[in-house]
Amino acid sequence: MNLAEVHDESRTRDRVRRAVGERGPVSASALAGELGLTPAAVRRHLDALREAGLITEHDGPVAGKRGRGRPARSYVLTPLGQDQSRTNYSGVATAALHYLADTAGPEAVDAFAEERMAELEVKLSAAVERAVEEGGRDDLDTRAGALARAMSEEGFAASTRPVGVGTGLAGIQLCQGHCPVRSIASEFRQFCDAETEVISRVLGVHVQRLATLAGGEHVCTTYVPTGAFGTGPPTPEQAANAPPRPYAIPERTTQHTTERTTEHTP
Repeated sequence: MNLAEVHDESRTRDRVRRAVGERGPVSASALAGELGLTPAAVRRHLDALREAGLITEHDGPVAGKRGRGRPARSYVLTPLGQDQSRTNYSGVATAALHYLADTAGPEAVDAFAEERMAELEVKLSAAVERAVEEGGRDDLDTRAGALARAMSEEGFAASTRPVGVGTGLAGIQLCQGHCPVRSIASEFRQFCDAETEVISRVLGVHVQRLATLAGGEHVCTTYVPTGAFGTGPPTPEQAANAPPRPYAIPERTTQHTTERTTEHTP
């Protein structure tokens, strides 16, 4: 294999890694179709990525319909795989935030996180409103799709998928396969909270975070309700059309921070 072939192989492998981060959990056949590669080529790259500790097999449910027989293997990034896009400044930024918390108090970190997310919100809002204007439709599907594309441009590797279709738990699951500040957010969850508020304001509906990369999950997932008001986010089993059950969800009572929890029954 000459140098050019080695370079092409490396670029393709990185494409596979990034696709796993964006679409995971995802199967080899799905990756082959999305990337325009043969299943054999994809499996070769997946094996290499797994040996390098960058991906691992996913042992939970996978979105979408399943055929008969043994379910196909699906893959997600490991923390090491996530760190492939991590900058060398993460350690310095985390140390600076610890210093800020120690000298000015936790409130200063809260304010900093909200300020940083406010800058992101301006970009995301502009992209979503532009998509609404150009498409001539202002619904949650349009806004969520535009938001995912805008977040991907900002390095979040975002995508959307429907959940709970045909039930009172119908909604959109916003997935983020990469977090530019994962190592920071793992210690300062204010960034996750502020980001969730941004998503809620941009979409114009109360959303709920189900999992985060900073919390050790393989992807950040945010539930965006599109069904009847008063239903909360589905579990993986409920998303597969299991009957809904009552549970508490936070109800926004002011534009920004005041919340109260009430019991809702579908």
